[in-house]
Amino acid sequence: MDRVDGPLKVTGRALYSAEHPVPNITYAVLITSTIPKGRVESIDTSTAEKSPGVLRVFTPSNTPKLPPAPAGGSPTARKLNLLQDDQVLYSNQPIAMVVADTFENATHAAETLRITYAAQPFNVSLEKGLTSAFTPEKAGGGGDPAESKRGDHKAGVAASGHYSENVYTTPIETHNPMEPHATIAVWEGTKLTLYDATQGVFSDRERVATLLGIHPDDVRVVSPFLGGGFGSKGPTWSHVALAAIAAREVNRPVKLVLSREQMFGPVGFRGKTYQTVGLGASTDGKLAVIRHDAVDQTSSFDEFVESCALQARMLYASPNCTTSHSVVRLDLGTPSFMRAPGECPGNFAQESAMDELSYALKIDPINLRLLNYAEQDPEKNKPWSSKSLRECYRAGAERFGWSRRQPGVRATRDGHYLVGMGMATACYPTRRSESSATATLRPDGTALVVAGTQDLGTGTYTIMTQVAADAIGLAPNRVTFRLGDTEFPKTPVSGGSQTAASTGSAVKLAGQALREKLIQMAITDQASPLHGLGAGDVTIDSGYFVSTNGSSKRESLAAMMARHGQNEVSATANAKPGEERDRYSMYAFGAQFAEVRVDEDLGEIQVSRMVGAFAAGKILNTKTGRSQLMGGMVWGIGMALHEHTMVDLRRGRIVNANLGEYHVPVNRDVPQIDIVMVEEADSHVNELGAKGIGEIGNTGSAAALVNAIYHATGKRVRDLPVTMDKLI
Repeated sequence: MDRVDGPLKVTGRALYSAEHPVPNITYAVLITSTIPKGRVESIDTSTAEKSPGVLRVFTPSNTPKLPPAPAGGSPTARKLNLLQDDQVLYSNQPIAMVVADTFENATHAAETLRITYAAQPFNVSLEKGLTSAFTPEKAGGGGDPAESKRGDHKAGVAASGHYSENVYTTPIETHNPMEPHATIAVWEGTKLTLYDATQGVFSDRERVATLLGIHPDDVRVVSPFLGGGFGSKGPTWSHVALAAIAAREVNRPVKLVLSREQMFGPVGFRGKTYQTVGLGASTDGKLAVIRHDAVDQTSSFDEFVESCALQARMLYASPNCTTSHSVVRLDLGTPSFMRAPGECPGNFAQESAMDELSYALKIDPINLRLLNYAEQDPEKNKPWSSKSLRECYRAGAERFGWSRRQPGVRATRDGHYLVGMGMATACYPTRRSESSATATLRPDGTALVVAGTQDLGTGTYTIMTQVAADAIGLAPNRVTFRLGDTEFPKTPVSGGSQTAASTGSAVKLAGQALREKLIQMAITDQASPLHGLGAGDVTIDSGYFVSTNGSSKRESLAAMMARHGQNEVSATANAKPGEERDRYSMYAFGAQFAEVRVDEDLGEIQVSRMVGAFAAGKILNTKTGRSQLMGGMVWGIGMALHEHTMVDLRRGRIVNANLGEYHVPVNRDVPQIDIVMVEEADSHVNELGAKGIGEIGNTGSAAALVNAIYHATGKRVRDLPVTMDKLI
């Protein structure tokens, strides 16, 4: 089914956060620090305050003081920089804000500020901070312990016919969605409305209310469309609260849109990782020991952990497994969730190490993985809710033509090009959170279904329309689904690949509840042809009550609504995880395959083919599902070959904070990508039997590419991205 929001987007009628028409609006421009650590000694605002159209210049000396924020909170509750003091904690930190009647006037005034700093020594190098790394309480936002130990590491090493240990590193990477972060803040008395580019309207509401010291019921957040998020729009960042503060102070609506440069630092990024992976196996390929120690960065004032080693605990069967996570405080902004956080860089290290082991033992990479196939979760000793990874290996290898691969490195040539094939396992947890939805039948027999969730561009409007139509018994074009508003039923943040599983389950239950209510109305209505039938003898199909007992009795929903004189009939449902989380280990699995061509003289890399085979439960829409999986694989190209947020170690500043120099894959870089969706039934994960697919496509793809580069060239690159200089 085509996207129901497609026509709005291609005709420009889809309203993104900065586009909502608000009368009497003003414009805010952030000024950010140019040093990584120290304090602001002075800000000369005299020229700015006299500039045309300027309403207010906010600095730490005149910004209203906020109530103390309570400790703790959700994983998305980042510590913010809200002009409450003169401390500078990282480069590009908000330190002032200008509000004017036009964007141009605000920008001009901001450029006239004269700022002096008292700089302090700083450290922005993960390697220099390794000796000060500390162990956090938890790894990532899921509550997993930072350290784990299964069996005996030393005994496992001793029992190994081959053991190798290497360090794999990934650089800082920045999300860079097409739509920058943007907020419009509107006060009406004590009530605040935020039109915000957010992946979590409800968490946004709670966080802003907490920061401003007001009740959450006094905050409404609206976000009907997002131009991408990839995790960066999950937390509430400083600019959101600053827009609200500014609007309250100038007593007019305020629009604040970050510049592209300001997307680097104050709104999160994937931090640099330094991962030590050790694998030991017998000569026949059976893993005897796994070690995965991950070190990543956090800021000097907050804590975020990239949970890189979690997959090592569960992906392969090994009697001995030791993992750890450590973090280093740096004078940079706080890292955050980025598409497949933890799993993506962790998978690169683990699957590269598995590839290295396959060459050392002279075992085909797929066969090595099959030899160590985990029939149940080896860490939690739980059965899988479902696992079709074997079929992913088989189907992906067949589609890719893996059997034609020559096992030796540098074995295949095409003129000046060395040709290589690589593969890797893909894996991502299946999550869900409590969620609600309401389904309403209108007098004309159409339905309105609402839930407060968000659509990052992944197709949420479309799949929720399909789920609701199926549950109620209507054609999809008779259902309207609305989202992105805290006035709708409560839903979780759109992150962790959980929206379809969480909100989709609530939408299904709400649709079924409405269906049951309507059937009861029909069978108890003496004027209905269905009167007297049992509830099990009536269904709703394409907008009609239809008997299922062999008779031809039927009636349209619209006719019954007209007879009853009712404006609407509604049902609300709540869906939440149950005991299944305690009984089963839940993951989506896949297999990634890549072919590369490397110019032997220049080291130039061309990705010529990619195949991904994935098993993720019930696929709700094959068209949007394929798009999600393909998009994740394109991200793998970026991670393997392009993306690198570069920090000047002398000045502590990001030097490529723009899309001209922060490289991402473009059309010319992306080959034909073939997606195989392996059929899989899972009755345990949720009411839909669906597993999230927004992130699994981004796991395994980078490793498959790096493994293909090794097969082509014989050069093992463990430091991403793989650039030409690393191959020459």
